Amino acid sequence: MEKKAQELWQSRAAEVLPAGGFGNFDPNIIIKKGKGARVWDEDGNEYVDFLIGSGPMILGHGHPEVIEAVTEQLGKGMTFFATNAQAIELAEEICKAVPCAEQLRYVSTGSEADMYAMRLARAHTQRDKIIKFEGGYHGMSAESLMSLAPSRSQNFPLAIPDSAGIPDSVRDDILIAPFNDIDFFKSLVDEHSAEVAAVILEPLQRLIPPAEGFLETLRSETKKRGILLIFDEVVTGFRLAYGGAQEHYGVVPDLCTLGKVIGGGFPLAAVAGKTEVMAHFDRDKVGDDKHTYQIGTLSGNPIAAVAGLKTMEILRRPGSYDLFRKNGQTVIDSLREQLSHAGIDHQIVGDPVLFDVVFSDASVSNYRDFIRGDSVKAKRFNLLLREKGILKPESKFYVSLALDKKDLSQTAEAINYASSNLLRV
Repeated sequence: MEKKAQELWQSRAAEVLPAGGFGNFDPNIIIKKGKGARVWDEDGNEYVDFLIGSGPMILGHGHPEVIEAVTEQLGKGMTFFATNAQAIELAEEICKAVPCAEQLRYVSTGSEADMYAMRLARAHTQRDKIIKFEGGYHGMSAESLMSLAPSRSQNFPLAIPDSAGIPDSVRDDILIAPFNDIDFFKSLVDEHSAEVAAVILEPLQRLIPPAEGFLETLRSETKKRGILLIFDEVVTGFRLAYGGAQEHYGVVPDLCTLGKVIGGGFPLAAVAGKTEVMAHFDRDKVGDDKHTYQIGTLSGNPIAAVAGLKTMEILRRPGSYDLFRKNGQTVIDSLREQLSHAGIDHQIVGDPVLFDVVFSDASVSNYRDFIRGDSVKAKRFNLLLREKGILKPESKFYVSLALDKKDLSQTAEAINYASSNLLRV
């Protein structure tokens, strides 16, 4: 029997890629193309896409205005390593939009941005320790891969490495706190304030919203102790609102990290913040001892810059965010209705632009609440959705502006099918 195209590609991938994939997503799905809110695999199977490249394709795939901007730039040059006007213009727009951003420095990935944000904080404060929250994702640096997804509970604030190859010494400078626990956070900073350089967090942690007063407490407690507050807005930037989570929640950090949307589908990220902190990237201003060294071959790439500029221009247009949230709310309403009708315990966690189902009868306010959800049901639910042409990440729905009535109708039908069949053996 002749093998299908995907099976052939899987065989080839297994020879040259560890675990047969890139480490990002199910290697059994090999995507051939995307258009609007849909993607097709190598066998021609069509899906409504809630993965959207893990977030960057907020306008959908192949938006004609983005393609036009990129095509025009291709003829002028693809990368220079040198400073270019396109990336300067993008930096101006980001600094105009994002409350904490007075200056920024480009990198290529969100992981780099988070790593440099922590390094900047250490340079600025001359302290070493970082507080992060259990379950918070901040990229792939050694510091970030502490208590991201621990399989066993550990007494706070001890960190648990999430990967082999991380020296034990890294753990000593990372303090772990439970998300949304104001009292624990206060006690932690009271005990370690003289050692802590920064607190880093996703304001919407994965999908978990901040409790009332939580972000405000972090801001006030860090400010009075000379600790920098870092918002990881790689996911939430230009998604929760045009000015990101800091606009949406009304709390302004000292530094933030950005990615995904700002590159319009191309590799681009940034660390942004107050001028006095960003000055550590400028040797002439701070001297050798406080200089934070940073270069990157593709940082500020003009192709990514023009794609990001056009994406942000489209997001600024009247009604964009209203439609964005309406699309997400439509899916949320379908999930609630169908799962409730099927008698399945569940929680919808997140925001209309970024959310998922946790199969639990208890509310979710931190990582430990999240992992108490039924992961077997969640995996089966995702596979049932995929049977009906819905592609989503393991633990979230990413919404795009490209979704139309046909996409949303198919999604509702798939949710009905998955809900009806979830408990069947």
